[in-house]
Amino acid sequence: MLIIMKKSADESAQVHIKEYLINRNFDIHQSTGANRVIIGVIGDTEKLEPADLEAMPGVLQVIRINKEE
Repeated sequence: MLIIMKKSADESAQVHIKEYLINRNFDIHQSTGANRVIIGVIGDTEKLEPADLEAMPGVLQVIRINKEE
């Protein structure tokens, strides 16, 4: 799963999402670009609802990556 943050998202919004995920036993990988921060979520993301994450401050978009079969 990828969480794309808004350009205007401040550091506290990023910290909030990362703490939320870590507290639910997910690993994260942050990629910081010139215009966006993308947080990769590693683990069984089937338990996460994209709409719940998109409702958090600073989140622009949540993209679920489907499992290969």
